[in-house]
Amino acid sequence: MKQSLKSIIPTPALNFARNTYDAFRRLPQLPAAYLHPWRRESIRRLSALKNIHKGQRAFIIGNGPSLKQTDLTKLKNEFTFGMNRIYLLFPELGFSTTYFCSINDLVIEQFSADILALPMPKFLAWRSHRHFDPQLPITQLPSFVYTTYTGPRFASDVRGRVWEGATVTTLALQLAFHMGFEQVILIGVDHNFTSKGEANKIVVSQGDDPNHVSPNYFGKGVKWQLPDLDTSEIGYALARDAYQKAGRQILDATVGGKLTIFPKVEYNSLF
Repeated sequence: MKQSLKSIIPTPALNFARNTYDAFRRLPQLPAAYLHPWRRESIRRLSALKNIHKGQRAFIIGNGPSLKQTDLTKLKNEFTFGMNRIYLLFPELGFSTTYFCSINDLVIEQFSADILALPMPKFLAWRSHRHFDPQLPITQLPSFVYTTYTGPRFASDVRGRVWEGATVTTLALQLAFHMGFEQVILIGVDHNFTSKGEANKIVVSQGDDPNHVSPNYFGKGVKWQLPDLDTSEIGYALARDAYQKAGRQILDATVGGKLTIFPKVEYNSLF
């Protein structure tokens, strides 16, 4: 009977081999990731944001269905991070998030025009720069963060390599730390999906989206990846520990959320 690699090679050794292969595969990207004019400008912007919000609090807004049960109008005067297609909610909210971030290749590929039109500072994965017109003025471009799949690690400074942790929320937590936020509160991070299947598998939506706050979030015909909840929990745990070590705090105010990594808090008690 044919044996699998997992049965022959110890898991730590297999993980090391995978990470090493991934690192070598990305070597050709390294010069551009640091020396390209767009990246140099991005690093300059990220430097200006280092500890700019020291001692303040921020809300990271996920895109789960629980947002329908969350009074988001309370966040109008708060510092907020929005992610992926959160902008679909902006018209009914009457305000935009303070910051925006996205790292998923399919999201940026399909909705780059929407993202580019957003008014707030934007943070995208460096590899997504190929989806933007090279003739665009640099002032109109988002900030590009050198995110990688190789990890796991938590970056307290996002000017260098940043591990994605299988979710854009992990990037948002690292950005918030970089900016100096003392307390970060998660909402809409349901950590629970109706659609099941192999982690990271690319699928095409066949109708209304039951996994996110809006039915047209990943509506009919949109390509998206099934979640990798196990890997995202590794990233969340690293973030929790990094914040605690620095005397800071991450709280989870998601209504009915299934994530158990962070201390829970009742959303309305925060105001």
